[in-house]
Amino acid sequence: MNSASATQRVKAALARIAEAERPEAWIAVRGAADLLAEAARIDAAVAAGAVLPLAGTVFAAKDNIDVAGLATTAGAPSFAYTPGRDATGVARLRAAGAVCLGKTNLDQFATGLVGTRSPFGAVRAAADPELISGGSSSGSAVVVALGIADFALGTDTAGSGRVPAALNGLVGVKATLGLVPVDGVVPACASYDCLTVFAPDLALAAKAMGVMTGPSAADPASRSWPADTVLAAPPAPRVAIPRPADLAPLDPDFRPLWEAAVDRCEATGAETIELDVQPLLQAALLLYEGALVAERFAAFGAHLDADDTDPTVAAIVRGALKFSGADLVADQQRLRSAQQHAASLLDGFDALLLPTAPLHPTLAEVAADPIGVNARMGTYTNFVNLLDMAAVAIPAGTAGTKGFGVSLIVPAFHDQVAIDLAARILDTQTPLYAPAATELVVFGAHMTGMPLNHQLTGLGARYAGEVRTAPAYRMFALDTKPPKPFVIRADDGASFPGERWQLSPAALGRFLAALPAPMSLGNVELEDGTWATGFVANQAAGQDITAAGGWRAHRR
Repeated sequence: MNSASATQRVKAALARIAEAERPEAWIAVRGAADLLAEAARIDAAVAAGAVLPLAGTVFAAKDNIDVAGLATTAGAPSFAYTPGRDATGVARLRAAGAVCLGKTNLDQFATGLVGTRSPFGAVRAAADPELISGGSSSGSAVVVALGIADFALGTDTAGSGRVPAALNGLVGVKATLGLVPVDGVVPACASYDCLTVFAPDLALAAKAMGVMTGPSAADPASRSWPADTVLAAPPAPRVAIPRPADLAPLDPDFRPLWEAAVDRCEATGAETIELDVQPLLQAALLLYEGALVAERFAAFGAHLDADDTDPTVAAIVRGALKFSGADLVADQQRLRSAQQHAASLLDGFDALLLPTAPLHPTLAEVAADPIGVNARMGTYTNFVNLLDMAAVAIPAGTAGTKGFGVSLIVPAFHDQVAIDLAARILDTQTPLYAPAATELVVFGAHMTGMPLNHQLTGLGARYAGEVRTAPAYRMFALDTKPPKPFVIRADDGASFPGERWQLSPAALGRFLAALPAPMSLGNVELEDGTWATGFVANQAAGQDITAAGGWRAHRR
């Protein structure tokens, strides 16, 4: 993954920690001897031929995530315990060759979006020490933005894996609830907590997320990808954007940056349509102002009387005491209605584009109004987990030293759509996060630019490159509307150009069900000797067009 050895990368990270002089970003850094010993083991494994996709990288973990042998404090020394095992997400990263440098500071008990609610100190923005870092995953974002760690883990219940990304010029990926197990993570609101990644670029963020993704027996709420997972954004997506009235909370300095982000989205071929997003923003109020805050009290309410408890955190969580069990059930029912309404509201759209955070305040502004400013920070993020959606936050410029970002928000399990659209806006390579379970090779009307290509893209299929058949086939054209070809194996055959596409199993099944006779799906030998699924037939039919050399040439 990284051109440097693990040992070289660890040494560089330790030097950068000393150089950066941002101790408030850390709660614990592992000793140099321990880090270098782990790095040496990774280098030896790579030298012996081990395939470790994250070898040569270092990462940090928010200190509500277990790393074996390091105390987990959740930002409260009185809460500290020392786990004997890594959280599943951490264990998977280390098994892939990444070295964990240590634990980072956070808003206590992951309650906040400002990064100032910690007895270990307020974490300052990477670019300007007068500005907040954003929270609750404050230290994790800052150590990546300062170039200390290659990536870092955060958690996200209301936006903590996205707001710090916006304020510090990073990518923040928040997957569908449950795709990344959260065992070994101190719960904030257990039903809505996610493990997230901060990285300087989309490719590394997606790679780290991919390594962590997959169900775990240790997390009963973990989920698998469904059989109908969408593997790609369509070529011309429909993207919802907020109305001007919905942007009232936005810092005026950020308005030109927002408009530029929308322009970049449209320049990729997306159609943007204004939408009343107030129902989504109103649903977010259930998280803190409704009885759902009882989940926070259940998680750490027993520790609110400790001397080191942040008074703002305590005040917020004690608010749960005014609600009854009946209130909680009623708000859970309201949330189900909100989820249904959101699905209806966004039906027909591929994604929703929103500012990630509406402002980037100073430390002084937060100190003057700790609850009010924090509430504003979550304007455009708080609803996402409540409504079971995924999001990718990307940087979108700066206003002076204030960081601004936008987020692409999609329904559950449409994570790859958000990543694809983010890559297009950033004009960068599109990484694959969702699993590519099935491949199909096409040689005719379903190729890119051909009249039936929409049948693939409409099923969420993903283009995976050009191919050629082995020189062992003849091609026939059927007189259908539109015309389409198939290949049949023959001793006097030729080689034909085509394309490889990736589909979910359910998409392939729907595709097969729609094929007209005599076409079917079967094995096609490719020029490199491998076999793939493609359009075949058991007997010749239609016009033999082998001499044309391929479908595009025949149509010309």
